[in-house]
Amino acid sequence: MDTVDTQVLSKADEWMRAGHAVVLGTVVHTWGSAPRPLGALVAIRDDGQIAGSVSGGCIEDDLIDKVRRNALPFALPGRVKYGISADEANRYGLPCGGTLELVLERLTPDSQVDALLRGIGGGRQVLRRLDLRTGAVVLSEADPAASLRLDESALLTVHGPRWRLLIIGAGQLTQYLAPMALALDYQLLVCDPREEYADAWSLPGATLLRTMPDDTVLACAPDAHTAIVALTHDPKLDDLALMEALRSPAFYVGAIGSQRTQQQRKDRLREFGVTDAQLDSLHGPVGLKNGARTPPEIAVSILAELTAAKYGYRIPRPVPIGRAEA
Repeated sequence: MDTVDTQVLSKADEWMRAGHAVVLGTVVHTWGSAPRPLGALVAIRDDGQIAGSVSGGCIEDDLIDKVRRNALPFALPGRVKYGISADEANRYGLPCGGTLELVLERLTPDSQVDALLRGIGGGRQVLRRLDLRTGAVVLSEADPAASLRLDESALLTVHGPRWRLLIIGAGQLTQYLAPMALALDYQLLVCDPREEYADAWSLPGATLLRTMPDDTVLACAPDAHTAIVALTHDPKLDDLALMEALRSPAFYVGAIGSQRTQQQRKDRLREFGVTDAQLDSLHGPVGLKNGARTPPEIAVSILAELTAAKYGYRIPRPVPIGRAEA
């Protein structure tokens, strides 16, 4: 679940506490080109206020109209499709003849939105089971491999951070990278055993670890949803983290430093038994090669490359405009 959808749940909870009726829509199927992924949320208040989105706007307009008129064709959770024909897809602003299906539910105190938000706020992955026959909701700890599932009786959705980012170093660059990563809904861990950096570190939503980087990486047990970025510029710290990170299933491992620094780092890591195949997976200099120079620009470039890696894209090195060929 992304941060946008957490905000939708927060707004829905706020509206219910103020005495409004709220309908929650969840994207459960898409065909063709769809603006939002499976599990995306939209909340509509009884007076037409809306949070979140599932399309370019036309579907939301139709939902707002139905909610305002109390004209949804069901009292219990129900399924609706938009864009079944090319004409209807065009009417609802779905590109390329796309089609999407939503489950709509009228929220009540038994919908457990407040409890779900508490779980997400605690950094947990929560599985929400909505019984389509009764509207009853059950929350439980989500398995790391869990994903959205729908059948005739229930909708199961997964909420909370699905991706982890471990940053080695709490210096200036991390001060920009960390809040951006939180906005992208990473579960964020920052490791720095140096008192002069760790003592001054503070960011709500991030966990500070003061253990040695190699121990930290091992304790985190990186999986295919984990990224590790070394940013201290100190070989004694960065190399320790990278030794263990490159041997792990982490989907992304990167380190700050110039091309020359990277080559020297690889030579050192080979001496500690890191193989050439493992070194080939090291992103360094870290980040998308876009000419970034300042700490906030570099933070953007790192997250751009992380996003590409997360979705299985490899971005070729760009050509500077001054050397671009016609």
